[in-house]
Amino acid sequence: MTHTNLNNTPYKVQFYDSTLYSEWNKLLSDAKNATFLFHRDFMEYHQDRFQDASVMVFKNKKLIAVFPSNQKDKIIFSHQGLTYGGLVYSSKLKFQTVLDCFKSLLLFYESEGYETLNLKQLPSIYSKVPNAELDFLMFLMDAQLSRRDILSVVKLSEKVAFSKDRKDGVKRAIKNQLVVKNDDYFDDFWNTILTPNLKEKHDALPVHSLEEIKFLHARFPKQIKQFNVYRNDKLVAGTTVFISDQVAHSQYISGNENNNQLGSLDFLHDYLLKTVFKDKPFFDFGISNENQGKNVNSGLQYWKEGFGARAITQDFYTLPIRNHLMLNGVML
Repeated sequence: MTHTNLNNTPYKVQFYDSTLYSEWNKLLSDAKNATFLFHRDFMEYHQDRFQDASVMVFKNKKLIAVFPSNQKDKIIFSHQGLTYGGLVYSSKLKFQTVLDCFKSLLLFYESEGYETLNLKQLPSIYSKVPNAELDFLMFLMDAQLSRRDILSVVKLSEKVAFSKDRKDGVKRAIKNQLVVKNDDYFDDFWNTILTPNLKEKHDALPVHSLEEIKFLHARFPKQIKQFNVYRNDKLVAGTTVFISDQVAHSQYISGNENNNQLGSLDFLHDYLLKTVFKDKPFFDFGISNENQGKNVNSGLQYWKEGFGARAITQDFYTLPIRNHLMLNGVML
């Protein structure tokens, strides 16, 4: 359903549908804050689990922004199948337009009967240029900060300074003659290391099944890569890396029971940080948060910080959609 000329403005908002596939994806190529996770091919690999409610915002019939989302009951979520979300748009858009665009989006959702928006922000390092307009709009609308995670990030333009523990791990790996291969071989890693480890330590499964990660890799071979560590041709550790313009992100990291003794994960990330991704602006180890962001796994955090990683935040907001009224009269 389309809602046009909201409040007699030049803005038109409509739900995404498959006829708009090319137009949606084309906008991503020009957006300042898009990654491949917002591509429809990525978003739809798990479409059976979520009821899509993504919208597209047009100004004077030109597409200027998209908003990846799903819905449940009367709540709109920044897409729950993605690590981050928000309004996706070009760096050419100035603040006034972003404000009007987001207000139009909220008016549209309100007209469709939705009452609450749960927003999952894009961490700052993923945007090519400054991208804090939505943070300010959340403040203006009295949005509740419902969660804040910390991500452990290495700025790769700075000299990567490892702790003694991480250096010692690399030395053990060299002594044990470990080898790293970007062979994009997911099967053994998923079946013999990642899934058993998550089951044992957290009684959980990987977010992506083996079939799903192989499907996504086939669609995005340059953006999703599997690096495996071998000892005498036997797999001992690995990581699945999601690669965007600004950031290389370890989506999954896991080693076998001999990881500490062998130094396999230290060796692997020494190679990734100093060789494979040395020209990327950032390497993101992801979060170490538990309990909805309220706790931090100290051992995991210690390991990541041993590579020189330091904290940035990712914010989650809950907003009554009717609070769009608080955007009236902001611009003097």
